[in-house]
Amino acid sequence: MVRLYALVYAEPPYREGPEQVKHFRTRFTDDAQQPGFSLVTAEDDERLVGAAYGWTMPAGSWWPGADDTDIAAVDKFAVLEWLVDPHYRSKGIGGRLFRQLLQDRPEPLATLAADPRSPARAIYARAGWRQAGTLTLAWGTPMDLLVIET
Repeated sequence: MVRLYALVYAEPPYREGPEQVKHFRTRFTDDAQQPGFSLVTAEDDERLVGAAYGWTMPAGSWWPGADDTDIAAVDKFAVLEWLVDPHYRSKGIGGRLFRQLLQDRPEPLATLAADPRSPARAIYARAGWRQAGTLTLAWGTPMDLLVIET
């Protein structure tokens, strides 16, 4: 998982390095302990080529540092990562991962934070994700907060 994360986030516009990858390793371990955690993966010949995961963001909570929204009042599934090896893109893997991840979720909505500069942002829009706010991070670009009905 860490190898896949490093590969994806080394690309523009992210250009993350060893420090961010190290942080991901710790964060992933913590994320996996969250209520409602779910992980789906895609492999090719036992090599991890895609993954998506998230956990339940309960009613009353929302992304820290984000605009206020009525969406906070309901349970949501927070998608934390959606990763596809660059060599395996445009093969339907990403869409399959999202469908598997969100299938049969008890939460009525899913949410994610997207860098507006990334190619993934346009993919989310085409898939029906709509903007619900903005998340301002002290260390980076403001992120678009998106939601979709599950």
